[in-house]
Amino acid sequence: MAEVYSPMMSDSSSNFDVDKLTNDIFSILENKFLFDSKQTNSKLQVEDLVETLKANKHDVGKVRVLSIDGVGSTDGILAAKSLCHLESRLMNITKNSDARVADYFDVASGSGIGGILIALLFTRGKDGRPLLKANEALQFLVKNRKRLNNLGNSTGGMFGKMFRSSAKMEKTFRQIFGECTLKDTLKPVLIPCFDLKTRATFLFSRADGLENDGYDFKMREICVATSSDLTVNGGFEMKSVDKKTKISAVDGGLAMNNPTAAAITHVLNNKQEFPYCDSVEDLLVVSLGNGESDAGDRNLTLSTAGFLKIAGEGASDTVDQAVSMAFGEYRTENYVRIQGNNGMTNPQRTPIRKNPNTVSMDGRKLLEVSEAMLQQKKVESVLFRGKKLVETTNLEKLDEFAGLLVKEHERRKSSIFATVMFKHASPRSSSATVSTDFSW
Repeated sequence: MAEVYSPMMSDSSSNFDVDKLTNDIFSILENKFLFDSKQTNSKLQVEDLVETLKANKHDVGKVRVLSIDGVGSTDGILAAKSLCHLESRLMNITKNSDARVADYFDVASGSGIGGILIALLFTRGKDGRPLLKANEALQFLVKNRKRLNNLGNSTGGMFGKMFRSSAKMEKTFRQIFGECTLKDTLKPVLIPCFDLKTRATFLFSRADGLENDGYDFKMREICVATSSDLTVNGGFEMKSVDKKTKISAVDGGLAMNNPTAAAITHVLNNKQEFPYCDSVEDLLVVSLGNGESDAGDRNLTLSTAGFLKIAGEGASDTVDQAVSMAFGEYRTENYVRIQGNNGMTNPQRTPIRKNPNTVSMDGRKLLEVSEAMLQQKKVESVLFRGKKLVETTNLEKLDEFAGLLVKEHERRKSSIFATVMFKHASPRSSSATVSTDFSW
């Protein structure tokens, strides 16, 4: 088991360096303004010290990024279980039962079912805290799994399917999010979809929503958009809050099943909110998969959805491999990918009646399979060389990163410089409302 950080521990050498620089700065200021007002080079000395402190990356800290995949064999349950374990570990380390996933990440990205998870965990509730706990988000996915993944039976032709699926999901999300928009998220979020109007990926971004109402959308509609099945729902028609931006959205997993690279790019190019983040060395990234696609099983009848899962999985692996290579020597310390390996856990899956092209397991079985995947040895991708198993399990790696997340959180409490400088939403003419009575 990897060692984890305890908030009772401290990095004495780091504190010494910061204290020494701070003391030097105030000593020079004291000498200049109290004893030697004619000294001409004091300003330069202060500036040199400040620049030295800025250049010390350990003092500036790391930006913490969470990314969650879309399609996968567990219908989002593996990622949700991973977050439950991570949140529980954060509570244990900090001795704080109110600790939430959103407290320990600075940026969150999610595609498809992953985007829904991000919305549930990073939208602000009435009390100013995250709307749901990780275990509540997991319960939501399990209870609404068939509806979210279009696994239920439907009659009345394609039009009937399109109308009922989108309408039911929007009603469910309305109950949870009410009138909340991107501006009501606690941290920067990135949730992709594919826009049929422009034939291009569209990224719902909190940063863009804060800048312009033309890019601010309701959270309930974003959740439908990023998970809309093209083969069942067609495009989901939606508008920005000011009605000026119109898109026809389908599943974000079609274009960006693994949004990790998009999240990293957003951070590195957003100097307003992340002024000191210059390279992957300045990042802590947790990327959550949703299990290897089962569509390659020869015993299964391949469908359009099955082929899309294969394509999504391949794209996710490519992103994982590229990101891992980009981190170079920092990939074992600053980047973790949690993904299930069906080659090691190969459960029997039961087809849903009256729908021979769709295979799935019930929620209880998916929970068991996801737990087994977390117990597996971690799989790492190597660019152009496939995958390899390492001795550390997925759970052990999550424990290790929970310690790193808490360590960064504690470091910021005594830091001179702000690692992140989040934009804030302007006051609304009418407050957004969210539900606190979740019956789903």
